[in-house]
This record gives sequence, structure tokens and C-alpha cells, in this order.
Amino acid sequence: MTASAHDPETRIADLDGLKALAHPLRVQIIEALSTYGAQTASGLGERLGESSGSTSYHLRQLEKHGYVREVADRGTARERWWERVPGAIQMGSPELDESEAGRQASLVIMREWLHHREAGVRDIVERGMTELPPRWREATNLQSASVHVTAEQLGELNERIVGLITEFAREHRGQRVVGSRPVQLQYFAFPVLDGHEITEEETP
Repeated sequence: MTASAHDPETRIADLDGLKALAHPLRVQIIEALSTYGAQTASGLGERLGESSGSTSYHLRQLEKHGYVREVADRGTARERWWERVPGAIQMGSPELDESEAGRQASLVIMREWLHHREAGVRDIVERGMTELPPRWREATNLQSASVHVTAEQLGELNERIVGLITEFAREHRGQRVVGSRPVQLQYFAFPVLDGHEITEEETP
């Protein structure tokens, strides 16, 4: 859900936009539309275990802030189809980080987003190797590494990786071809909080 300068469609959320998104069900709706494509309020309700009235209300609130939009030329007056507005959502900014309301809204969003991403990884670990066909098992990769680097080095890696992911996602966004299916691309890179930053006195 966070963004990068590599993506020209990046949306930088302001405080009102963050507050509008800072609701667990709204984050779930954004994630469902991102993963599975356009949905109706009733379809989202069935997928998320909510009433269609509830998902319809939250869809309208998300629409007001430009996160979702109605699919043109699809559906009826009684059954509207919704899609996520393309592009990444950048939540962090110096101004918002200085605001308690901004920090709290970001925390709600990131908690729900992380819960959804963790669930996807957990499903692959627990069920993927038995339920996926061989070609998809071979295409699946869960990779991690522990390194000792500077903030600048980590930033350089982030730029390279995020640029690659953004380009790949933009190239295939909206693709619906034979053999394709929803795929999550996840990348985490963060300092270990209980780790120690080496000082000049500690170097050889």
C-alpha cells in the first residue's frame, strides 16, 4: 500500500484521506479489489463476511476520497460494480508523521494491511505446497536474508527492488489472460529494532 517515486500513479494521502481509509473493513475492501479485481457490494460482502449494506456504505466513503470508483458500462442501477483506482498509496510524509492523528490513522491501516499480507504467506506455507499445481509451486518463492548494512545502503536496495516491483506491477496491471491468477508480491526491509548501530569507536 505504500508507494514509490517510480510509480507515476502514486497517490500521496493527506490527513483526511488517511482518516477515511483508517477503518479495518475499508482496508479489507481495498485489498480485495486489488487482489481479485472489480466486485459488487454484495460480492464483497460475501467474500469479507459482511452485509452488502455495510460494504456499500464503505465503498461510497472510499469513493468520496478517490480510492475506488464505479466501473463504467458494467452493472445496473441496483447492482453497481466497483474497482480500485490504480496506483500505489503513499501514507508517510514529514507533515503526517508530525501529526498524532496522522500517526494513529497510519497505524490502523498498516496493522490491517499487514494482517492481510501475513495471512497470504501463512496460507502458502500451510496449504500451498499441497493445493497448488506443480508450475505454481515452482513459481512460488519465499525469500529472506539477514545483513548488516547502513541506512544509505538499505535505501539504495529499496530503490532498486521497489522500482522492479512497481514496473512489473504496472506492466501486468489489469491483465486477464488464460493461465493468470491473483498473485501477491511482498517485499519487507527494515532495521531490527533491538539491534545495535555500530559506532566509529567499535570499528577496527
